[in-house]
Amino acid sequence: MRKIKLSKVILYSILIVYAVITVYPFLWATFASIKPYSEIVGGGLKLLPEQPTLDNFRYIFTQDPLFPKWVVNSIVIATIGTFLNVVFNSMCGYALARLRFPGRKPLLLIVMICIMVPAQILLIPNYLIMRQLGLLDTYSALIIPSAINFSYIFMMRQFFISFPREIEEAAEIDGLGRFMIFFRIVMPMARASVGTQAIFVFLAFWNDFMKPLLYVTSQDKYTLTLGLQSFQSQHATQWNYIMAAAVVTIAPIIVMYIVLNKYFMKGMKIGGDK
Repeated sequence: MRKIKLSKVILYSILIVYAVITVYPFLWATFASIKPYSEIVGGGLKLLPEQPTLDNFRYIFTQDPLFPKWVVNSIVIATIGTFLNVVFNSMCGYALARLRFPGRKPLLLIVMICIMVPAQILLIPNYLIMRQLGLLDTYSALIIPSAINFSYIFMMRQFFISFPREIEEAAEIDGLGRFMIFFRIVMPMARASVGTQAIFVFLAFWNDFMKPLLYVTSQDKYTLTLGLQSFQSQHATQWNYIMAAAVVTIAPIIVMYIVLNKYFMKGMKIGGDK
């Protein structure tokens, strides 16, 4: 019994130390964003600021002409991209789970094969297509190629397979058509899976660096991830501004996770039950 308790103490101690080592740089960057420059370069790894200030955030939003534009660009692209993914992935998953049409099984096989294709392979083909369509250096070049995701199509199909048919049959008796059943009955009851999907899709759009680097050339159309690199090169050693910009970059992700956390956890539970 003592050996078991001792092993647990050692295990938890190792995990706590690892957690501190992992979290400390993030906390340092967060607190550094409200420190004056002199305090950051003064040496040491002191966590809490002695003279906290919001001047760093005030500078990047009022003095830098492009940073607010980058924030807006990222919000627009991630929001539209997430909305399109949630709608299209869910509709496709529902069709594969419920509808009977010619070619359904081959289409499902194609979806499963496409899941195994690395996204990096599609960068150049997508670039050539966007160039032929004249969509380079636009929001569309970042949204359209990523408007669906095969992994989430398959995930939603698995959810809809287990969705009770009796509910849909009752809605049909009440006179609802297929589209009305999907949007008014099925989608609201799939909040857990939809919320989980929305979190990961939004994160993918928000954190994407390669596509903006490849498809976007105008600085005023940069996303926040690409703009942060440009911002860092312009403010080479002004770590107070760079830390503030980095915190702004990760803040929406944290907020979104907090807001949708209950759906995310419920979606994970549903997946585990299956």
